[in-house]
Amino acid sequence: QVQLVESGGGSVQAGGSLRPSCAASGFHFSSYAMGWYRQAPGKERELVASISSGGAIYYADSVKGRFTISRDNAKNTVYLQMNSLKPEDTAVYSCARTRGPHSDYVSGPWGYWGQGTQVTVSS
Repeated sequence: QVQLVESGGGSVQAGGSLRPSCAASGFHFSSYAMGWYRQAPGKERELVASISSGGAIYYADSVKGRFTISRDNAKNTVYLQMNSLKPEDTAVYSCARTRGPHSDYVSGPWGYWGQGTQVTVSS
């Protein structure tokens, strides 16, 4: 079955960096778009970055220029390099996979999420 396991969250001060990663298993990783969602308390879940099977990349406006998504198909892993972190970036960050190999890397549909990793940015 599809498994997505995140690691690498944590607590940092504003301006700091984190690099969560997501180890995937149970499917042909290189064939699917992958993404990172986040959900802050009291807010809706939002897609912050995604990468297609061919390497096309999307970023939400709120993270452009600060976050970088990448994937290593040999390791079945997707990463999210987060720099210049702000308190408003505080959220649970979850790795996601599209429902099918032909699903769009921005509009989805998205079918699977990991359990998430907490990112806390203090001012």
